[in-house]
Amino acid sequence: MTQRARLQDKYLTEAIPALREKYAYKNIMQVPRIEKVVINMGLGEAIQNAKVVDHASNDLSIITGQKPVVTRARRSIATFKLRQGMPIGTMVTLRKRRMWEFLDRLLNIAIPRVRDFKGVSTKAFDGRGNYSLGIKEQLIFPEIDYDKIDKIRGMNVTIVTTAKNDEEARELLRLLGMPFRK
Repeated sequence: MTQRARLQDKYLTEAIPALREKYAYKNIMQVPRIEKVVINMGLGEAIQNAKVVDHASNDLSIITGQKPVVTRARRSIATFKLRQGMPIGTMVTLRKRRMWEFLDRLLNIAIPRVRDFKGVSTKAFDGRGNYSLGIKEQLIFPEIDYDKIDKIRGMNVTIVTTAKNDEEARELLRLLGMPFRK
């Protein structure tokens, strides 16, 4: 039997009972849960330098423990010297155990390492219960070696939930330990 991730245990033992009590769910399947976490790194400078994609892919694979997919341009844009099919970013979709472990590291290790951190915004929900978070530099993750990076890059982290609305998703993330701004 494999051991569950720490954050998943917290979800099962603390978050589910609290959400059932607050929203009076009759069935346990009504309780919102996290489906997946998508980490995206946009690389505008990849148009001039193709090696940027390799460096970003390496950083993302170190952070997530999973090989990223290279995203490509859907159409050409002449003003940006962008051709259809050119690599312009990398992304990873995490589910199940890797998702829980990544979220645990994000909430308890990485986010507190941000300088002058006052909490994450409560307004970054999309109206359907999904939360997006922008990270300005990959150095907040302890897995990244400062000496081996070529450039500081940001990334977007989207947490996809089964919540019906933003209020339920906000409560779910708050119970899991998301440090929202007061």
